[in-house]
Amino acid sequence: MKRPDFHIVVIGGGMVGACVAALSAANPQLTGLRIAMLEAQPPTMPPPQDGNAEIDLRVSAFSRAAERILGSVGAWPLLPAQHICAYDDMVVWDAPRQPDDPGVIRFSAGAVGEPNLGHIIENRRVQWALYECAPFREQVTLLRAELTGLEFDNERAVLSLGDGRRISAMLVIGSDGAASRSRALAGIETRGREYDQQAFVTHVRTERAHGYTAWQRFLPEGPIAFLPLADGRSSIVWTTRPEQARELVGCPVEEVSRQIGAAIGHVLGDVELAGPRGVFPLRLQHAREYCRERFVLVGDAAHAMHPLAGQGVNLGFMDCAALVQILADALSRGARAEAIAELRVLRRYERWRKSENTLALGLIDTLNRVFSNSHPLLSTARRAGLAAVEHSGLTKRFFMGRALGMRGEIPRIASRSAGWS
Repeated sequence: MKRPDFHIVVIGGGMVGACVAALSAANPQLTGLRIAMLEAQPPTMPPPQDGNAEIDLRVSAFSRAAERILGSVGAWPLLPAQHICAYDDMVVWDAPRQPDDPGVIRFSAGAVGEPNLGHIIENRRVQWALYECAPFREQVTLLRAELTGLEFDNERAVLSLGDGRRISAMLVIGSDGAASRSRALAGIETRGREYDQQAFVTHVRTERAHGYTAWQRFLPEGPIAFLPLADGRSSIVWTTRPEQARELVGCPVEEVSRQIGAAIGHVLGDVELAGPRGVFPLRLQHAREYCRERFVLVGDAAHAMHPLAGQGVNLGFMDCAALVQILADALSRGARAEAIAELRVLRRYERWRKSENTLALGLIDTLNRVFSNSHPLLSTARRAGLAAVEHSGLTKRFFMGRALGMRGEIPRIASRSAGWS
């Protein structure tokens, strides 16, 4: 067998791609493997950490499991404290109700003995921390190019790059997003559909403090969420009809502020637009397969979901931790390095993560279908369902456990010593 240039090549250097590269480099069972990441536009250093830098529109809610995964490679301590906002509570309610009405769901970290329910952080700062962590810097080769071709034979995968180079790998990990080129070149199809919704995003200042609480109200057109930011503002993710989302991007500041305040039911008083505006299309998508011989998918390349539960990147990080655990376990049994690319090994990862992700995608899609309409019978059922969840401690713990990444089959690196009950 001709020696490949690399044992592992990760396609795509976003948060999930950088995570799987760093985890692979940090795992003691994978020590000695040659790891590369292909990314045409690697990130630049975020603005100075003086607290005055503008917060980027793209923020995410990072779960407890994500925190542990990032901590395991040394990336979490590199995140500047003044750009991290822990949130302690979450309030969810349906449009006809007010946040203090009976039947509104209130999740609290204290109820499950957790310090918080998660952290709101800019994507770019998490991505940069992963590039800067020691395992990545010291052991991952960064290839600044685009993928243009991908071929497989019995011994290796051969990647053609946009700059004319050709490199070989034992295993290729596709982490290049929902429109994954590597997935298409590997011949893996997807199923799903475009949502008749788009996500309008911006930042706002509010008359009353956010109180380190995430607020989410379900409207007939889709949910609106207020996510607390470290500087006192809130990040807005408003899922609505495409025409309304585009209108919100272009209408006067005073009008969009008024509409946002009305949509959230003025839960924090008057709203003032305090950031740029953007709009993003939404799609439900799931790969029919997660792997082929010498090729495997993680993150949005494998599954893309509605943002209403904020679980996209968290599921991606769990994919990374599970895949690296499977690869490490294969080598710990004395197998040669070639075992990481074998289909029998990659199928273990597929069975594990595809079942977990199918459950999450189905649950979130169902919630969006049930809540994003004004049918009177469904409105009655929603109110009854929310009230039932609020009054069932066991059900609330289940949802909080899922949101924190502490329920289901959890990778060892993300688990806690005492499991959720």
